[in-house]
Amino acid sequence: MKILSRLNPVWPLRLGLGLMYLYSGYDLFTYPHHWYGFVPQWFSRSVTSIVSIDTYLRLQGIGELAIGLLFLAWFAGRWGVRIAALLMTVEMALILLFVGVDPITFRDIGLLGAAAAMLVLSWQKEEREARNTHDAISFKEN
Repeated sequence: MKILSRLNPVWPLRLGLGLMYLYSGYDLFTYPHHWYGFVPQWFSRSVTSIVSIDTYLRLQGIGELAIGLLFLAWFAGRWGVRIAALLMTVEMALILLFVGVDPITFRDIGLLGAAAAMLVLSWQKEEREARNTHDAISFKEN
């Protein structure tokens, strides 16, 4: 169990969220018809005045693939994670606000919580490092 105490909680979150977004993004892009039932009628009518519902869902899939890649790309750094977590937080909040309660709302609430946690975690380390640097500078001045 020592390994769990040394594991940064950001990595299991990034891995899980990244894989989830790669899966949904791929499926949205490849099989948009699988997702018709999740698009509210009022939204579908609005979107189809601009592009077809298939095109919209494929664009959504591209966006979700990008979020997934940002979560999984270790080289993207803290800003990549922040961008992915922010986009995910906004997406999940909009889904909860505009889609309404359905049989999978519980999942969306959990994903919103995970996205918010990732966003908070991405800022905490930087703030802690800044405080430590400031404390070290203050200590040297005394």
